[in-house]
Formats: sequence, structure tokens, C-alpha cells
Amino acid sequence: MANPLVLITGCSSGIGLAIAVMLARDEMRRYYVIGTMRDLKRKDKLVEAVGDAYGKTLSLLTLDVCSDESVKQCVDSIKDRHIDILINNAGVGLVGPVEGLGMDDMMKVFQTNFFGAVCMIKEVMPDMKRRRSGHIIVISSAMGLQGVAFNDVYSASKFAIEGFCESLAVQLLKFNITMSMIEPGPVHTEFEMKMFADVSKKEYVGTDPETLHHFRTCYLPSAANIFQGLGQTPEDIAKVRNHVTDLARCPTFFNIVVVFVACRLPNVPKWLFPNSPFNNKTLNKS
Repeated sequence: MANPLVLITGCSSGIGLAIAVMLARDEMRRYYVIGTMRDLKRKDKLVEAVGDAYGKTLSLLTLDVCSDESVKQCVDSIKDRHIDILINNAGVGLVGPVEGLGMDDMMKVFQTNFFGAVCMIKEVMPDMKRRRSGHIIVISSAMGLQGVAFNDVYSASKFAIEGFCESLAVQLLKFNITMSMIEPGPVHTEFEMKMFADVSKKEYVGTDPETLHHFRTCYLPSAANIFQGLGQTPEDIAKVRNHVTDLARCPTFFNIVVVFVACRLPNVPKWLFPNSPFNNKTLNKS
């Protein structure tokens, strides 16, 4: 029996890269991984991290989840379009006062975080249904369970994919297809740190002075401290993915939460995470 084929979106950095490396370098060689990214010119970091597994248990393909044509071409290029595990990881962030954000930027977030994931699922689901076998994993966010100040649009995109997957999971049960979601809390990557540096320089035209003051002097410093001092690593999230795969043997929808709770941590403003229901353990909810 061939090793399960795993297709991962957004592998050029962060969580996607960490998952691809962990699976491709699995000591028992249980998986064959196809890592994807929009631009293969950004493959060097992944190729270096995976080492001699490149070309053996890992191959790379170009994929833009925001393009229906790119999604179809990628899946069609795989033998018999046979994908055992789809890991939807590609995503973008957006932080700032809503009044100062452009509608194009907001739509880009939904195009990637929601419609991009939906497009991937639509493309692989019919083949999984025919085989009556498959596992779809979506890397969501704790902000898909509770909104966070100044992350309004990003949170909304994650709430959307949560509702989509929870609804679809029920339909997939009869086809022996498992739907799983991973909702990380803060994850410390170079991308997030660069984003904080970039947004601190933006003007956010149209935003009232009071809101802008809270954003720049309260939210940004606190959020940066949380990500730097308490954030999980991409490798932490990759390890949780192993747990998700084990749970897939059970015919139910699993919601895996990996999150730090602001209300239980010192020196974190409570208004960032009001009424948080989480604790700092991994929770399984079916």
C-alpha cells in the first residue's frame, strides 16, 4: 500500500513549512508530501530545512489558492488526482482600525483565507467521495472562535471558514472523509514581526484620533509582546497536526484548539481577549 499523499498549501514559510518538513522527514517515512506555494522562487528555505528528503518524500508544485485555474492545474498534475490528506494552510493577515483599511485589502483576506480554502476543498472533495476516503485539515485561528480588537476582518474570515467546515463535516461523514481544524493562538514568525513593524508606520486615513491612539499605543505594543514572548512556534503547530491525524480514525469532526489565554497571563490587557473561554491546554471538541 502506497504511503498517504499529503498536499499542503502555503509552504514557503511559517506553519506550512514546518508541517511539510515534519512530515517529509518522518523517521518511518509514512507520508509523501507535496508542498505548494505561489512562487517556487521562494522554495530555498523549505528545501534547505527538509534536507535530503527533498525529491524522495517531498516534491514541490506551484499553487495560488486564489486562482481557480492554478488550483485545478495543481491537482490535475498529481497522478490520478489522488490526495489522501489536504492541509489548507495558506493565509494572509490584516490588522488595523476598520475605517483606515481599504476594501481591496479586506477582500484579499477573504479571497485567501476563506474562498481559497473553499476552492481547494471543492477541487479534492469529489475524488475523496468517490474513494470514500480522505482527510481535510484546515489551519484556522483562535480568532475564528473569538474576535480580537483591531483584527476585525481577519477574525471574520476565520469565523467564515469555521462555519463552512463545521457544516460540511456533517455531510462528509457518510463518505468516510474526516474534517479537522486547528486553531492556533499567537504564533511567532518573521512574518508577524514584519507585519507589526509595517503597520506601525501606516497612516490609516479616515480613522479618528482616539481610535488611532489606542491602536498604536495600546494594541500594537501589547500584541508584539505577546507574539514575541508567549507565541507558539510553527513547529508547535506542526506537532499538533500529528495528533489530528491520529484522531482522524474516529468518525467525527474534531476541533483542535492550541491557544494561550490572555486573561490567565500577566501584563496582558484584558480588553484584547474579553471573556476568553480557553485554557493553555490542547482541547478536543467533537
